[in-house]
Amino acid sequence: MLKKNALRRIMVSSIALFIVGILYFFPDNKTEESITPNVSYIEVNKTPIYLINKDNYVVRTNIATTNKDPLNKAKELLNALTIDGDKTEYILKNFKPIIPKNTKVLDISLKDGLLKINFSKEFLNVKKDDEEKLIEAIIYTLTEIKDIKEIMIFIEETKLDILPQNKIILPNTLTRDFGINKVYDLTNLKNTTKTTIYYVGKENDLTYYIPITKIDNKTNNKVEIIINELKSSPIYETNLISYLASSVKLLNYEALENQIELSFNNEIFSDFKEENIQEEVKYSISLSLKDSLKVENVIFKVNDKIITTFKENN
Repeated sequence: MLKKNALRRIMVSSIALFIVGILYFFPDNKTEESITPNVSYIEVNKTPIYLINKDNYVVRTNIATTNKDPLNKAKELLNALTIDGDKTEYILKNFKPIIPKNTKVLDISLKDGLLKINFSKEFLNVKKDDEEKLIEAIIYTLTEIKDIKEIMIFIEETKLDILPQNKIILPNTLTRDFGINKVYDLTNLKNTTKTTIYYVGKENDLTYYIPITKIDNKTNNKVEIIINELKSSPIYETNLISYLASSVKLLNYEALENQIELSFNNEIFSDFKEENIQEEVKYSISLSLKDSLKVENVIFKVNDKIITTFKENN
């Protein structure tokens, strides 16, 4: 009898050990899921931002952003534009932000394309020579966001209507019509034309773009002004470069709603065999037309054949 009880206990123990072994080596799905960590991924996008380069121009380069919502994206970019802000480490060497250190965004709202920003008083702690550049950098950075068309700036609830150090009167709402890195060539104050042209900047292997708003009395339309200016010899003495060859001819163009078609001779090709247009040429022309004509698409044609299309969505 004792022998039978002993055998029974041994069998029960063996079966129990066998079951434990199976559970150990072959855990069920719930056990596996419970020990697997939840991993979430943040999508990072390249977004245009306007910073100050070593030659003190307000220039267009890119920064990594994580927000898609336009208001949150605006907050993120304002942080990046602030000296010693949280995103300073993401700004490339030889470029610098311009909003004064310790400036806070006290309130911000977006409605029907109008962005209202209420800054703390530190916003006014900007050097006199940088005062207008500060406004330009904010306008051009934030209006790269598709949903933002115009901006109002407030300092602790009071609307900024005049730049206090330079006595420059600001329009009621700020748009890209304000201009950037302005150059004046006027013979009189009547019939003025304002055209923004993007030149190429180089920093080691990095290509960026330098917008110059030219204010003059030229009677040409803006398309012709842009192409003619970019065809001029490279302006090395002011660190502004254009890669558009002087032999390039604009044969025709047609402006449609939100886009423009440009027809060139084949001198626009950087490679005749491959029929390629150099990236810097495409961007210089397209960014200039986008600003000056408010178009979204620029179509490049040679011999009635579409070669490439420029379109940016931010």
